[in-house]
Amino acid sequence: MTHCYRHLAAEDRAAIMMMRATYSIRAIATHLGRAPSTVSREIARHTVDTIKGYDAGLAGYRARLTQHRPCQRPKLHPDGELFEVVVYLLCKYWSPQQIARPLKRMSPNDSRRQVSHEAIYNALYVMPPGSLTKELVACLRQGNGKRRPRRRGKDRRQQIPELVSIHMRPPEIEDRLMPGHREGDLIMGANNRSAVGTLVDRTTRLVILAKVDGTTATAAVVGFSDKLNEVTRSLRLSMMSDQGREMMKHAEITQKTGTAIHFADPHSPWQRGSNENTNGLLRQYLPKGTDLSVYSQEELDMIADSLNTRPHQTLGWRTPLEVYAEVLRKSAARRAPFNSVALGT
Repeated sequence: MTHCYRHLAAEDRAAIMMMRATYSIRAIATHLGRAPSTVSREIARHTVDTIKGYDAGLAGYRARLTQHRPCQRPKLHPDGELFEVVVYLLCKYWSPQQIARPLKRMSPNDSRRQVSHEAIYNALYVMPPGSLTKELVACLRQGNGKRRPRRRGKDRRQQIPELVSIHMRPPEIEDRLMPGHREGDLIMGANNRSAVGTLVDRTTRLVILAKVDGTTATAAVVGFSDKLNEVTRSLRLSMMSDQGREMMKHAEITQKTGTAIHFADPHSPWQRGSNENTNGLLRQYLPKGTDLSVYSQEELDMIADSLNTRPHQTLGWRTPLEVYAEVLRKSAARRAPFNSVALGT
């Protein structure tokens, strides 16, 4: 049932003024056919003082003034500069919260250049239907359509040889204080015939994407080893993976890179939360059901760079690239004294 709202008329205000002294607010509301909250707000808004009480004449005068007052222009008006900034960052797949926090940090004393993430969502969903609306909503991270319960039967997947469980890894990895410990996985393309390797640093959240030629264990060894060997030795300490068959040759990755590999428990994606979250973000760039083999390593590096320049709430709204650069500077500063001694300076 729909309700049509109508403003209080002069007769309604006169009745409120005459009945206020002897009747309760609920009784007045029943007589007028209004909600008690409507009558209560009207009395509170236009009560002059405790002696005169509610003034119907003053209330009518204020209502006429308000009726002709222009509406305030919304902060995210399509013709505004702030809206252009928000649209630009949305098209780079920044979430509304990732947009709102840096704007506040850049202009802490200028509310006109700030906007909350809720205001961004509201602006998107109240925009008139059109191509721009569809384009911007498509930039938001999409949730899964349905959640299907996993079968809790016997695990029929091929067992990983010489598996080292997550429960055997050193405790400092769990604390996320030391960079160089990563979570890894493969995201699959159409019909599971193509894949891209993903590596996420647990401390800095820096993302590395590896081109993998196929979905075999041999392809995973080549793809992960090549990208890990591009990282300085002190920052490729360990990697945690699920128990997928593509990791059957994990010992070869360790041999080629010096990276220790631990495995999460079956059906426990929360043990690799950073990686799972990143994989969800990557689906904005690499949608499900597409052929991932068409992406070159250069294109994957560009996608990783886009993710690494987005601010993270867990990093105090800094970007993974900022945090990673800080780690490298501290590492270089620690090595400098030893290099000076070795050179006799």
